[in-house]
Amino acid sequence: MKINDPEVVAEVTAAFERYETALMANDVATLNELFWDSPHTLRYGVWENLYGHAAIAAYRGSVPGGAPQRVNGRTEITTFGHDFAVVNREFERIGTGQAGRQSQTWVHLPEGWRIVAAHVSVKPPPVSA
Repeated sequence: MKINDPEVVAEVTAAFERYETALMANDVATLNELFWDSPHTLRYGVWENLYGHAAIAAYRGSVPGGAPQRVNGRTEITTFGHDFAVVNREFERIGTGQAGRQSQTWVHLPEGWRIVAAHVSVKPPPVSA
């Protein structure tokens, strides 16, 4: 198995950046498209645990204004063979200074690269001495 084949990394990077663009624009249709349409898909958000594509789509449709705007930090993409990848990104929410991170597991399916599992969390503020 080839790790980080440049062609596969480029494909996953393009899919992930398409996701990021849709997230910042609150393009719910594209966000829903990029999650695997399956009851096995899951997304652990900052406050919610969503199981299945239907629950993820319902959540996305219910968030007024979409995700908080953010500045992206370090991004790590690792591909395994031609059909599996993990993406991890650090970010900071604009105007709050709140740092966060996200992880996504991507699988290359007949319809293209899709997120099969995702996790988003924010880091608690540092403890003052």
